Amino acid sequence: MRTVAVTGATSGIGRAVALDLAAHGFHVIATARDPEKAEKLSARAAEADLTLSTVMLDVTDPASCQDAVTRIDELTEGGAWALVNNAGIARAGAVEDVSEHDARAVLETNLIGAARMTRLVLPGMRRRGQGRIVQMSSLGGLVSVPFNAWYCAGKHALETLTDSLRMETAGSGIHVTLIEPGFIDTPMLSDALEHFPASAHHPGVHDAVRGLVAWMKPPGPETVARVVRRALTATSPRRRYRVGPAATLAPLARCAPAALTDRVSQALLRAHRL
Repeated sequence: MRTVAVTGATSGIGRAVALDLAAHGFHVIATARDPEKAEKLSARAAEADLTLSTVMLDVTDPASCQDAVTRIDELTEGGAWALVNNAGIARAGAVEDVSEHDARAVLETNLIGAARMTRLVLPGMRRRGQGRIVQMSSLGGLVSVPFNAWYCAGKHALETLTDSLRMETAGSGIHVTLIEPGFIDTPMLSDALEHFPASAHHPGVHDAVRGLVAWMKPPGPETVARVVRRALTATSPRRRYRVGPAATLAPLARCAPAALTDRVSQALLRAHRL
């Protein structure tokens, strides 16, 4: 049985991934920052007659990461076969309205934390001559969207870091894959919309963004979980898997002139503001 460690596994996409993989024969080690949430995940798995292990982890804390990887090594007698770097946060708002503290928290969790965990599991994978790294990116890693700049910045950086890592591990038996979901109906999305800061410079934008997301009818996290499983079970996984219509269309936006994408963004926000 192959072991997969999933970070940020107590809600949203992470929880869906952990439960889906456990249901399909993987030994899942689900990491969590909150012991109470870890217990709830274990109870949810037990209700579904699934087995998974939980390990405490805060990806922003180097000591916690090292302790978690040591514990994972103990549970697996040598380390996880795969790591799904899913832990992430968002701080929505205009660049001028998001504090430096919140900006640092986003980058530390979404970028540095993922890189830290990747670096810690790679030696074991190299010794075994096989392994999988799955990085949870986003539509925001493909194209920039307004009022979520720091999240996009972190995901853009994760994309480039992962591309470099994939080239560095070529021929080692380690496969590196990016998952790029569009808007997904998760607690993180709901929380970001609920705590969207008021802005004197952008009046009414909060309702416009909420209306735009509702209009898109984002799918649930189970959609992403199935794609992660596909990446882990494929003999030769793809470099990128895009999930949802928004992410599928994102490459078109990347190829379009910046003046055009700016106008489309402004038009969509204006329409939903009205």
